[in-house]
Amino acid sequence: MKPKTFFNFFSIALCFLVSISISQGQSASTNSDPPAPRAKGGGKLLTALDLLKVAGVGAPRISPDGARVAYTVSETKMEKDKEWKSATQVWVAPTNRSAKSRQYTRGDKSATAPEWSPDGTMLAFISDREKDGERQVWMMMADGGEAWVVTSHKGGVSGFRFSPDGKQLLLSATDQPSKDEEERKKLKDDTMVIDHDIKMTHLWLWNLEKKDEKRLTEGDFTVSDPQWSPDGTRITYTARPTPRADDGALSDVWMVTITSGEKKKLASGDGASDNARWSPDGQWIAYAGSADRDPGPSTAYLYLLPATGGTPKQLTTKFDLSVGTPVWSRDGRTIYFSTNLLEAIEVYSCEVATASVKQLSRRGGSTGITEISRDGKTIVGTLSGPKQPTEIYGSNPGFTTLNPITDHNAWLKDYALGDSEIVRWKSKDGTEIEGLLTKPVGYAAGAKAPFLLNPHGGPTGASINNFNGTVQVLAANGFAVLQPNFRGSTGKGLAFAQANKNTWGKGDYEDCMSGVDAMIASGIADPDRLGAFGWSYGGYMTFWILTQTDRFKAVSPGAGLTNIYSMYSQTDIHRYLNWFYSDKAPWEAQDLYWDRSPMKYVGNVKTPTMIMHGQVDTRVPIAQAQEFYQALVERKVPVEFVVYPRENHGFTEPRHQMDRVRRYVRFFAKYLNAPVVTEPAGQ
Repeated sequence: MKPKTFFNFFSIALCFLVSISISQGQSASTNSDPPAPRAKGGGKLLTALDLLKVAGVGAPRISPDGARVAYTVSETKMEKDKEWKSATQVWVAPTNRSAKSRQYTRGDKSATAPEWSPDGTMLAFISDREKDGERQVWMMMADGGEAWVVTSHKGGVSGFRFSPDGKQLLLSATDQPSKDEEERKKLKDDTMVIDHDIKMTHLWLWNLEKKDEKRLTEGDFTVSDPQWSPDGTRITYTARPTPRADDGALSDVWMVTITSGEKKKLASGDGASDNARWSPDGQWIAYAGSADRDPGPSTAYLYLLPATGGTPKQLTTKFDLSVGTPVWSRDGRTIYFSTNLLEAIEVYSCEVATASVKQLSRRGGSTGITEISRDGKTIVGTLSGPKQPTEIYGSNPGFTTLNPITDHNAWLKDYALGDSEIVRWKSKDGTEIEGLLTKPVGYAAGAKAPFLLNPHGGPTGASINNFNGTVQVLAANGFAVLQPNFRGSTGKGLAFAQANKNTWGKGDYEDCMSGVDAMIASGIADPDRLGAFGWSYGGYMTFWILTQTDRFKAVSPGAGLTNIYSMYSQTDIHRYLNWFYSDKAPWEAQDLYWDRSPMKYVGNVKTPTMIMHGQVDTRVPIAQAQEFYQALVERKVPVEFVVYPRENHGFTEPRHQMDRVRRYVRFFAKYLNAPVVTEPAGQ
């Protein structure tokens, strides 16, 4: 279940793994790795354990001279009889791949958010290596070496930006408890009053020479995404009433003048605004904005505003997809952004003078843009494909020469992975639906395979044709997997994204079921061996499927909604949920909320079920799963209820991530008559 934030337009179903770093293609391992199973063609078959060896690559930042890229790589240490922990470290690679990538930070503590100093002599990052839990800015020479702590902000910082002259850091930091609050907490006199005393994030200036700080913003609002003007005199930022997910659609772009402290809201009107970025000459500000503050799915348009104030100009008036963070060309004539297009993330450009929009990348999969070098010749970003986890790329501005810069997952070339393709079918009412079909490893045309339906989360999200570890492990075990982009998905325009308002479990359900029918008709899905699994809204869809049909032999809902009436008051995204139900609370539309709840129809369930849930989930609280589980227990339906301690809506602990994938394999192998291939007995 995703909260609606208009700028986060390509929400993707939750990933089922945490990636780790692999140095130049060398995979991590445990002391007791079993021999890798192999496909008939000779390649290794992917296991749940292998997923913890996938490098998590991201956060690319190009150096001022354009010669190098700093980025992060996550790593999981898997030591026998010890807790498995993930950590993130900073790496640096030459943009022309003239030398190997080099790891700059090490140790058990993570180093994140790398940033080059404006003159390119220093590389800074955030870490809590000095005081556990308190993240400060650290710095090292651009060529590497020992790092030193730079800031000492009480409670730590959440982000930072170098000033254009390199003399100051702009810090983002959460307000800390007062002395009285700290004393009461020590005494466990810490009664909580819900919706009160929310800690906000604000901005501070840190003088690198004097090592002192000055507060820039304070008040009953929270601040994010601060950006310096090119001349260093002003800062834009996004302000929201609170940091709660439910307030994501209430954001506004503001600007503060450093010397006077004057603050003013830049974008006026009824819509929300975010992701403001200065033009290179400092004359203009581009930002993403919606037409209203609707908490449901909406389009984020690209706007242009004079830095001195005035009336914003909407550039993407005829573009029916949401824009991502604007990235200016160095000459100020073009603005780049990425967007979700059907089953892909692609890069587009918008000419400022004519407002003409052009698609640049056409790789399929996921191609994101981060920034452009000062000379305007090199674009860097992240890319992923169906058989390739995320890596860093470099490209020319026209995207005619896109070249990978990193290759941390080269070891996957030794593995046989399932082929994926985009498939299309007509739903019950004639609506054309698309989705991703991943075939079993070594699939022979015409063969019928055990088949799994996997609806994505959101529902304002999409299944993207990039590397999906869970699906690939299932493909290694002989399963075909369909990930449908049912109505309510992004990437197909606003009308399609809003097509499930008031109709959860109706049109989207028919879209999924007609997809299953299409795969049976194509010959790949064995109609006698059907299963389904999903997480978040995908969990809702699979709970719903359990109550509506007996076609499936086994179903596994995860972090799913079962009682929409009670869910409304339990979740942290009330406004988002409200939009889908006639913009009314459940006590104002009781019949609608209950009619769309799987719990209403739980008496229909006969299918073996495996429910999974994080114990401290705040998005979809565990009570949703408990209600359904208890009903199945009392009705004597075969059911397992797997609870993961300490986990919220998205899992972070490596052993839990691995356990979840292994349970999928074993559960569906048992009920779909498909022997487990990749996990030897006892593993």
